[in-house]
Amino acid sequence: MAEAKRVERPLSPHLQIYRIQLTSVTSILTRITGNALIVGVMLAVWWLLAAATSDAYFATANAVATSWFGDLVFTASLWAAWYHYLAGMRHLYYDAGKGLDLPTAEKLGWAVIGGSVVLTIITIILVQ
Repeated sequence: MAEAKRVERPLSPHLQIYRIQLTSVTSILTRITGNALIVGVMLAVWWLLAAATSDAYFATANAVATSWFGDLVFTASLWAAWYHYLAGMRHLYYDAGKGLDLPTAEKLGWAVIGGSVVLTIITIILVQ
C-alpha cells in the first residue's frame, strides 16, 4: 500500500485563508458600534450625575465632556448610533428575504457606511 502524503494545513479555515469582504466588515462593525455606544452613554450619565451631585464635581465632568476628548466620544457615538440604526434596517430588509444576493448585499453595505457618515454630518450641522 502506498504511503499517504500528509499535507500541512490549518485544522479549520481562518483569517489567513479568507479575504476580507464588505459584508463581513459591516457585520463586525454592527457589533462593535453597538458595544461602543456604551462609552458615550457612560460619559453622558457621568455628566448628568455630576450635575446632580455638586458644582465642583460638575465642573470636572463638564470640562471632560466639553473637551476635545468629549467631542470625539460624542461624535463617534453619534456616528455609531446612525451606523447601528442603518445596519439594523438593513437586517430587517434581509429578514424579509430580500437583498441576500452578493451584489445587493455589497451595495447595501456601502449604503450603510455612506449613509451613516452623511447623516452624522447633517446631524452635527443641524445641532450647532
